[in-house]
Amino acid sequence: MLDHLDRSRTDVVLIVDDVPDNLSLLHDALDEEGYTVLVATHGEAALQRASQSVPDIILLDALMPGMDGFEVARRLKAQAETSHIPIIFMTGLSETEHVVSAFNAGGIDYVIKPIKPREVLARIQAHMHGARQARQARNALDAFGHASVTIHIEDGRLPWQTPLARKLLTKYFDAPDGVAPEPLLNWVRQAAPARPVTPASQPSTWFVNHAGGRLTFALHQQTGDQEWLLVMTETSDQVLIETLTQEFGLTAREGEVLYWVVRGKTNRDIGGILGSSPATVKKQLEHIFPKLGVETRTAAAGLALSRVAQLKMR
Repeated sequence: MLDHLDRSRTDVVLIVDDVPDNLSLLHDALDEEGYTVLVATHGEAALQRASQSVPDIILLDALMPGMDGFEVARRLKAQAETSHIPIIFMTGLSETEHVVSAFNAGGIDYVIKPIKPREVLARIQAHMHGARQARQARNALDAFGHASVTIHIEDGRLPWQTPLARKLLTKYFDAPDGVAPEPLLNWVRQAAPARPVTPASQPSTWFVNHAGGRLTFALHQQTGDQEWLLVMTETSDQVLIETLTQEFGLTAREGEVLYWVVRGKTNRDIGGILGSSPATVKKQLEHIFPKLGVETRTAAAGLALSRVAQLKMR
């Protein structure tokens, strides 16, 4: 499972081949080079292992009994959680149509059998740098709660998306998983051609409101041919309360109190909203002030308001 792999220390390669000798040869060569090696001997096992472990690169045998490598690749590319993984085909077929089939199925490279470990290692190293950077970017976005997707503006596919992005798209839109909602796709198609190429330029933004919340999309940069990176931010009462709670190390109830102070509510108002007495609200504020490093209600509101403003500007 992915949780048991130390991704900070090693890159993970999944080998898919129905011939034990090939698996053994490649496993030993990759292991000696410091890779974490996973193996699968047929198509169904490959799909399951890839979904569980999300390897950095997959070495995939083109011809296997049952589900062949081309079909495995197509299924991997159709799943949001595995669509980004680079696939290197291993094949004894060098005819043009088979090479074309490998690339059409989503492969980025291929090696010809019989397998030469040095050649395979060279191909992996050539593609691993980009795979590693992409993995680190995804992990960072996930860790900081940034909902991000890449969108293919020609057909609306979402080649990859963070778990939070998938959750928010489901919440705000009625659209199939892995496909951009039509209003979002239309906006990206209009905004992308006008996006300045200067890295320092501000990203174009668009938003949609739903059930008391607002989901804002920022068009950041082009990541491939007809493919763009979007970063999504949700703002709502609950999201802002959680942000203040985490930012200042408050309890859940203290976060609620501080939020309503920012909104200009009196202790009596806050007590009515939260179902407590004004005296209880006053005591909670007495705990909040030291955590924020302030002494007055006005200073607490000002500091919190500044943090809320920073969130809205993301």
